[in-house]
Amino acid sequence: MSVVRIGDRLVGPGQPTLVVAEIGINHNGDVELAKRLIEAAAGAGCDAVKFQKRTVDAVYSAAELARPRESPFGATNGDLKRGLELGRDAYAEIDRHCRRLGLLWFASCWDAASIEFLELFDPPCHKVASPCLTDDALLDAYRRTRRPLLVSTGMSSSSQIDHAVHVLGDAALVLLHCTSAYPATAEELNLRVIPWLADRYKVPIGYSGHEVGLYTTLAAVALGACLVERHFTLDRTMWGSDQVASVEPQGMARLVKDIRAVEVALGDGVKRVYQSELPVREKLRRVNFT
Repeated sequence: MSVVRIGDRLVGPGQPTLVVAEIGINHNGDVELAKRLIEAAAGAGCDAVKFQKRTVDAVYSAAELARPRESPFGATNGDLKRGLELGRDAYAEIDRHCRRLGLLWFASCWDAASIEFLELFDPPCHKVASPCLTDDALLDAYRRTRRPLLVSTGMSSSSQIDHAVHVLGDAALVLLHCTSAYPATAEELNLRVIPWLADRYKVPIGYSGHEVGLYTTLAAVALGACLVERHFTLDRTMWGSDQVASVEPQGMARLVKDIRAVEVALGDGVKRVYQSELPVREKLRRVNFT
């Protein structure tokens, strides 16, 4: 199985799990809040943060933008969507902040213009969000960047994943197992798909989780996830659609710590007798042979 380089990190079997804090739209359109989230992710030990980028008028129809929807930004869905978008100056601040803190950053782009926008910042990779997996034109725009691609597979059948992998051609891929429910229940996570994806596609497999709690993400690592992405917030009670399915800083720090412990505990798969076992063997085993 191949290993994919994301910035200065290697992603794949035998490598440390790349932990991504998905800030997404939890910044609520406020670059200062985004910077606080970046700082909290760095403090929790994350390797990277991820945002979402849309060209609102390209992604949504005029009718959808005009639909009534109350938010802090106004009375329509368009007011909300435009209010959540950060511009070039804000992303320049994000770029400087992440570089100062030693964090990788990238985004899931929902349209070709957003990919072109993100390219201005020389990202280490791009993220294909689950809803975009079946958009061949967008996949082709991603492929033409020649950057590594993290591809979420939520709400997608095996044939749709096959097709996306074919369209993306020779791109360096990390496929992310995902259940696109917010939050997802344990019964819907189906983590055994992780080794199935690894066997089917022969690329590194990650996990994008939307569940409440941390233990299932640790199980994903034990099953072979080489990259973990969890939505991240300072406070789950904050306003915003993704906050409730997000992890707070203390929980993220615990998750990173436990992932590192799981990596050590998994070992190398070679059966051996440890020095610490020898006194116990001498004391308890009645018959021994080599």
